Amino acid sequence: MAHPLVQLAIDAIHCFVEEGRIITQPAALADEMQERAGVFVSLKKHGELRGCIGTFEPTQPNVALEITHNAISAAIRDPRFPPVRPDELPELSYSVDVLTKPEPVADTKDLEPKRYGVIVESGGRRGLLLPDLEGVDTVEHQLSIARQKAGIGEGEPVKTYRFEVKRYK
Repeated sequence: MAHPLVQLAIDAIHCFVEEGRIITQPAALADEMQERAGVFVSLKKHGELRGCIGTFEPTQPNVALEITHNAISAAIRDPRFPPVRPDELPELSYSVDVLTKPEPVADTKDLEPKRYGVIVESGGRRGLLLPDLEGVDTVEHQLSIARQKAGIGEGEPVKTYRFEVKRYK
């Protein structure tokens, strides 16, 4: 059985993709579902990314609603992929990342791509990269990808933030 946070994401996606409706929030929420936090939901199909949407700061009243909203978005609103079809559901694997509050970083020596995710910000543009991603082993690579996601050039000055995640699979 999947962790309750992951099971909620799975149930939310199945309900929306198969029935076109948003799942009802569980009546009794585990402590970790009652908190407020940013959440990313990632979908993989045969080990390859199939969708990933999230919020780095909470937008919903609790983690349960944050998961529900972001799970549906990962399945149908990730602009990199077509919406998940019902026949794909059995082939998907899921992970849920619950983020700590981002903190400013003055020096890149305070970053570690296996431990911390990063946010770069410049002129209203923001790019985020989760920690501990396959193939992202250096701070420079991590920051470069985050800059690309935000459309921030390598020479542009940025504010940098770091955060940690609790990853559930």
